[in-house]
Amino acid sequence: MQLPKTPKTPPVIQMLNWIFRPMPYMEDCTKRYGDIFALKLQKDLPPLVFVSNPQDQQQILSHDTKELEAPGDLNDLFEGLLGKRSVITISGAEHQRQRQLLMPPLHGERMRGYSEIINDITAKVISEYQIGESLNIRTVTQAITLRVIMQAVFGLYEGVRAKKLQQLLGETLENGSSVWLVALLYFPALQRDFGPIKIWGKQEQLQQQTDQLIYEEIQERREHPDPSRTDILNLLMDARDAEGQPMTDVELRDELMTLLVAGHETTATAIAWAMYWIHKLPQVKKKLLEELDSLGHDPDPNTVFKLPYLNAVCSETLRIYPVGILTFPRRVKTPITVGGYELAPGTPVVGSIYLTHQREDLYPEPKQFKPERFLERQFSPYEYLPFGGGARRCIGLAFAQWEMKLAIAKLLTMRELELVNHQEVKPQRRGLVTGPDHPIQMVVKSQRSVQSPTLQTSSV
Repeated sequence: MQLPKTPKTPPVIQMLNWIFRPMPYMEDCTKRYGDIFALKLQKDLPPLVFVSNPQDQQQILSHDTKELEAPGDLNDLFEGLLGKRSVITISGAEHQRQRQLLMPPLHGERMRGYSEIINDITAKVISEYQIGESLNIRTVTQAITLRVIMQAVFGLYEGVRAKKLQQLLGETLENGSSVWLVALLYFPALQRDFGPIKIWGKQEQLQQQTDQLIYEEIQERREHPDPSRTDILNLLMDARDAEGQPMTDVELRDELMTLLVAGHETTATAIAWAMYWIHKLPQVKKKLLEELDSLGHDPDPNTVFKLPYLNAVCSETLRIYPVGILTFPRRVKTPITVGGYELAPGTPVVGSIYLTHQREDLYPEPKQFKPERFLERQFSPYEYLPFGGGARRCIGLAFAQWEMKLAIAKLLTMRELELVNHQEVKPQRRGLVTGPDHPIQMVVKSQRSVQSPTLQTSSV
């Protein structure tokens, strides 16, 4: 049986490389071993096989479940934050049930109904910065996406619980983004405090306080139901599965945390990256503003969403530095050949989104930001997969794309921004996902002029 090649270094060295420099490490491995390689991250577990060729991606993401499965236990790194009943940490019939309950509020007219929330919050957040004031654009986008989550998902606009929950959620995610906390996730024996170093204990305390507020909100909704509310929490509480059963409080809590992590942290990073590239490359900014300004006053959000160059900019943003660099892993059930290698039962296999997006044969000059790629050709779901693929494709894909496009359009049409310096920003690990390796500092130059109309939301 021919197995994929793996580095000769001890598992602990491979693990440390994976934790602290995942993207350079994957690129090093693919240059040395090719499209398919394995990392031995723990002595007592099988090597984790990485694939990046689109044909191999298609095979592992869409293959018959008799040969490959996507068990939730391979995602147990997420369990501490998301819980045991999240759509990410369960599998099989349970996973299918949860996805079916979650889908309706995140698609179609329901999803488009959140346009006013997105536009209003974006306008309020950027208006807090005065002309001449400098800002970290990721701080701005985090404020936008967290407030959107609070209103669209939790249905909370103001009040003591809303403010406290927003504060705790922000702190929980910021603490969870530490690369040192990720190291603790991979080394369970270290999941404790060490004297004054209380990374793990602080995260547990924040999580407990957050959970208490979420359960209080769920309990209050159950005691005082309001059918007129259209936030996602209310819709999920009303949802019923094929057997007529609702979600339990634990399931609701875990799915709310899943939507928060998937819909706040990742979208904030994607919008920040887009703003960086738009302002780093004058020709991109000029072309995008011309497209946005051509809509005139009060364009319909659906029209904004369908703008071809805006879509190309967002697509290239998610290609060059995808926030999620891996698909969710699969496990081999019966012997299968992938990329010329025979994989034994029990072998975990993962698709490298990052490596696929960096392929020279798909994306010439892959390190260059070129939105035109997405105007010149259409890529298959296995050549371009920023939201993963198959049965585990990100459930919030439509909502994330909607929010990303509307927020970028609103920011660009309300304020003239400029990068403080053009120092290159690179991606690095940020928790279990990625983000910029240093703050993207910008300055507010002016309000946009009258001939460049501010976007307003029409009723949808």
